[in-house]
Amino acid sequence: MKKHIAALAVGLVALGVSGVAVADTLAKVKASGVITVGHRDASIPFSYYDDKQQPVGYSMDLCKRIVEAVEKNVGRKLEVKYQLVTSANRIPLLANGTVDMECGSTTNNADRQKQIAYAPTTFVTANRIVYKKNSGIKKLADLKGKTLVSTAGTTNIKQVTELNAAQNLGINIVSANGHSEAFLMVETGRAAAFAMDDILLAGLVANSKAPGDYEISAEALSVEPYGIMVRKDDPKYKAVVDAAIKDVLSTSMINRIYDQWFMKPIPPKGVNLNIPMSASLKKVVAKPTDSPDPKIYQ
Repeated sequence: MKKHIAALAVGLVALGVSGVAVADTLAKVKASGVITVGHRDASIPFSYYDDKQQPVGYSMDLCKRIVEAVEKNVGRKLEVKYQLVTSANRIPLLANGTVDMECGSTTNNADRQKQIAYAPTTFVTANRIVYKKNSGIKKLADLKGKTLVSTAGTTNIKQVTELNAAQNLGINIVSANGHSEAFLMVETGRAAAFAMDDILLAGLVANSKAPGDYEISAEALSVEPYGIMVRKDDPKYKAVVDAAIKDVLSTSMINRIYDQWFMKPIPPKGVNLNIPMSASLKKVVAKPTDSPDPKIYQ
């Protein structure tokens, strides 16, 4: 028995289970019997905690389909472990083998594709700002001399920082550790606005103490395609993941999952976001792609 355990340990180290690198995720999860899902705590309605502190959401449901496909491929039932990740650490934790997929609200762009890979796009959003209706703010340029917050490690904070410098807008840009913290800064007056993907802003506003106090800008700063992240240079695993997502997109399952999280009351407060599927997402559903090119989604 000890010899078998030692052999398994050597094999797992070779596969990178120690957290150094993972060359073959399918072999890793088959050997260990465990698959680890990275999730967020406040990316409503994609990946967040419900009132029982369980990770739920649109992305989490899609990842369940991926887990089922992986189980079928490796020929065994897997224990699913959940690992909380943030905007700042989600890519490193995926790359070093701590998590096997990241199920959140992560923009697919060319920069990130140098480090990790994406499943086919499952949502399309845009970078906008939220602010209090009585603030006199309508667009990014209105924030001259004011404080704008965004979440650390996101494409959003990178973009507004670049726009601020390029257009000499004179905005004081600060970072927050999470979406909830950033929105709280607007609620409490420590920031005049929060830059983030519009769908996440809609979820935060809907679940706030006074939803009617806030407005999301009509001005869109970018197009943001979301995808579930997997490790780079692991083609066998990515093929299984891609096939699982394409199966969802090619059937009525995508409509059921979408409606559950965007067209019906969701936990913990029973708020209905009432956001119909966009033309951009319908285009992706009809023709799945993992491209980071924003033009494809316009």
